[in-house]
Amino acid sequence: MRFGFKNFRSRKRQAIREQAEFIRQSLGDKSIVLVGLMGAGKTSVGRRLAARLNLPFTDADKEIEIAAGQTIGEIFSEHGEAYFRDGERRVIERLLNNGPQILATGGGAYINQEIRDNIIDHGISVWLRANLETLMERTSRRDHRPLLKTGDPKTVMQHLIEERYPVYAEADITIKSRKVPHDVIVDEIASALKQKFDGNADAPAQGLK
Repeated sequence: MRFGFKNFRSRKRQAIREQAEFIRQSLGDKSIVLVGLMGAGKTSVGRRLAARLNLPFTDADKEIEIAAGQTIGEIFSEHGEAYFRDGERRVIERLLNNGPQILATGGGAYINQEIRDNIIDHGISVWLRANLETLMERTSRRDHRPLLKTGDPKTVMQHLIEERYPVYAEADITIKSRKVPHDVIVDEIASALKQKFDGNADAPAQGLK
């Protein structure tokens, strides 16, 4: 029995490697772009997805901070949201020209039509869709979200859900972000990507709703 289990694990690892190779080849020079609200898991899932697919991981918010020499909170506080969004647009445009990668974007990035068009041209978008309770549980762990400091956090988050989810729904792939091991979400993203590249993409590929 032990030998049989070892063989099963070996076959599974081989299947994962083959799936990753297929996805990398199918991507060409495009990136996999994770979109969704703050707390959806874009960074934590993105790092694991990058490791699974043997692709570089890029956090757009971190790149914005490096370019500005300030934290996002400082940019919002000193210059306002409009200034931040303009810098975000320019940084993401630059990043999308860097070839295949896993790119995690900030919650408001995909709402910008110009950014969205750029992602359509240079990437495959994956929406990590989480419910209000999940988002609140995750964002309450750290106090660094500028938009959640503008009022009651739960009310603000609910407003963002109502405003942004119809736009996120335009993404190529939708995956339900929920309280499961990150590798489960990575499995679902990889399976949805393979389905899409296999040619079954007449409609947006869907993860578990």
